[in-house]
Order: sequence, then structure tokens, then C-alpha cells
Amino acid sequence: MNTPFRVLKRITADRSPTPRVGERCEMCAEPIADEHQHVVNVEGRQLMCVCRSCYLLFVDQTAALRYRAVPDRYLTFPDFTISQGEWDALDIPVGLAFFFRNSALQRTVAFYPGPAGATESELPLAEWNSILERHPELNVLAADVEALLIRVPERGTAAASCLLLPIDACYEFVGRMRQLWRGFDGGQDVRRYLDDFFETVSARAHPGGAA
Repeated sequence: MNTPFRVLKRITADRSPTPRVGERCEMCAEPIADEHQHVVNVEGRQLMCVCRSCYLLFVDQTAALRYRAVPDRYLTFPDFTISQGEWDALDIPVGLAFFFRNSALQRTVAFYPGPAGATESELPLAEWNSILERHPELNVLAADVEALLIRVPERGTAAASCLLLPIDACYEFVGRMRQLWRGFDGGQDVRRYLDDFFETVSARAHPGGAA
């Protein structure tokens, strides 16, 4: 059975973050540029590189489709807060995790980085739902194709950060983390990359709730 972690591991292991020159659409075999769009095979949990024409076939997120187009939406939630106790209750041992809605499992799943790569976490639903109740603006994820990235700094250092980003950007992010990771805590290169990533994405993101 495919799980989000197995899919993530396969994608980050088998796909370079930058598409190969001369790549073709995985649906119609038309040539596609280096900068192209993606769809998710919902049943197979696969990310597919596609041309613009094929992408447009699956942009309706409300339709019962086997494939879903990955949107190009970035949101930031400047008013987001989470206490250390709330974070600890989610059973995530580090201060960084992705959360996304898996339509096949009908629940939110999470994964976090570590020395062995990405690790899946089965969220305590009551704890996650309590966070959504306090922050209903977060409950806007398109299932399977968008993720929430939450970063909780070390105790007493800074406020938590929360971003919504496309799932393909999530896979690229995790793949880069995997390449840079050194030692038990990731090392200085990972910490610099995290700071740069959050700064870059925050600069292009709209405030949560904006059109």
C-alpha cells in the first residue's frame, strides 16, 4: 500500500528538483520546458510533469477526478501562533513539519525531516482539529495538492511561522533538505537553507484569506 511517506521517499529519491532538458509530458508525451506544471495522481500518489493543455484538464478541485492539478498558490499566516505544548501534543519531535490532506485516507497527515530523511507522523486528530478550530484560516488546503509548512523555533527564540505552498514545492524543499543534511540536527547548511526558504516564500506569498 502506498503511504504519503513512501510516495515522498520515491519522488525525492527518483526526481531531480529541476526537470531534465528535453522532458516530455507524462500524459500526452508532448515536449515540455524546464519550467512546467504538475498534476497529482490521487489514487497512485504520484506527482506527474505535464504540459499546459493537460494541466488545464484537472484544475477543478471540486470534481471527482483521478488527477488534480497542483495550483500555484502561496499564502502566509502572520497571525498564526502555536504554543510549545500544542506542538508537543502533535508528537512531532522536531520544530518543522508539512501537513496535507490525503483524500484517499480522508485525514491530514504530516511529515518532518530527520537524519534518515522524511518521516511520516500520524497526527492525533483531536489535537490537530483543536489547532484548526483556533485558526480556521488554515482550513483552506486543497486536498492532495497543497501543504502547510509550520516551523516552530527553539524555545523562546522567535514566533512560529506558517506557510501554505504547492505540494510540488514541498517535494522540492524536502529533496533539497535531504541533500544538505549533515549530522543529527541537519547542520549549518540546513539552517541557512531554512532561513532563506522561509524568507523567499514569505516574500512571494499573499496573506491568508487574500484573493
